[in-house]
Amino acid sequence: MVFQTGCVTVKNITVLGSGVMGHGIAQVSATAGYNVVLRDIKQEFLDKAMEKIKWSLDKMVTKEKISKEEGDAIYSRITPIVDLSEAVKDAEMIIEVVPEIMDLKKQVYAELDKVAKPEVVFASNTSTLPITEIANTTSRPEKFIGIHFFNPPQLMKLVEIIPGEKTSQEITDMTQEFVKSVNKQAVLCRKDVPGFIINRLFIPMVHEACYLKDRTNATLEEIDSAVKFKLGFPMGIFELADFTGMDVIHKATVEMHLRDKKVINPHSTVEKMFDEKKLGQKSGEGYYKYSDDKYERVELSEDLAQKCNPIQLVANILNNAAWLISNGASDIEEIEKACKLGLGLRKPLFETAKEIGIKNIVEELNKLAKEHGEFYKPDPLLESMI
Repeated sequence: MVFQTGCVTVKNITVLGSGVMGHGIAQVSATAGYNVVLRDIKQEFLDKAMEKIKWSLDKMVTKEKISKEEGDAIYSRITPIVDLSEAVKDAEMIIEVVPEIMDLKKQVYAELDKVAKPEVVFASNTSTLPITEIANTTSRPEKFIGIHFFNPPQLMKLVEIIPGEKTSQEITDMTQEFVKSVNKQAVLCRKDVPGFIINRLFIPMVHEACYLKDRTNATLEEIDSAVKFKLGFPMGIFELADFTGMDVIHKATVEMHLRDKKVINPHSTVEKMFDEKKLGQKSGEGYYKYSDDKYERVELSEDLAQKCNPIQLVANILNNAAWLISNGASDIEEIEKACKLGLGLRKPLFETAKEIGIKNIVEELNKLAKEHGEFYKPDPLLESMI
């Protein structure tokens, strides 16, 4: 696979970091025909990652999604390398997938900037860290972009693209072409805002669900049933939080709140669960308890859904969606596409809002603002939609 946009040609990609996301992105890129170098700091990490890629490809062969020859060809297009300068010497694009720690990312880019050719594009797979801030630590902020794949990259269709303040239009266009070439669908977050699109909607909603529980005494199952059956989510919000991991949610909360107090109203439960290592599915306990590492569903029902009015949750997610639109980061169409592909929403968000009534949602926000502070003030866009 080779593609060209303007004067940028991409056929060789280096993926930095071989964890769940890293080896997934390497597999997806190699499947699309790119030559991929997978780099990590230890050979044992790479060996483990290559084993997982092999397992995943073998599974696809068994399911007859690809032939054995195709599986072998994809696997052979991925080269694991420990030495950084060796790993990036032929790269035209480098996708960085190191842990979500700002200092660590900056350290990686400082090393990378020295060894990568000046024309190489840097793409960070961060889910919450500001692209502009990382880009400005390099000598090429105009060639730096955010490319946020969702977990697991092999299955999830959505990729958020986030240009930094200095990212050139050509690099944004090229990244959109790349996403299309690996058989994914891109949504463009036009501004480098905390949480981008999906996390700006999802993470605050987890906290809001905790407040809803406090304020109404509804059970976890009642709230989750309402989210699933009344709002068209594929699972309940607490269930989704357990599936995502409280470590991921806590980290995103801290990063987003640090940069914008208006985005999130942190509930103490999230930090408490993180401190107590109740991380959800992966640790055996989160909001719910799990008996083993097989994914098991919580019992939710239409009857339970009737016992909970989820208007506060709709108000929260809609207020953040309106903020994204008012601030020029997105529009209704892109937000709906992101919600469908990234959150699995079965019904458009603004359609649900219209069913509940924008006027009712704005009234709810004004009531919450009066009782619980400025955070709940409705976005002017919502008021104008009445």
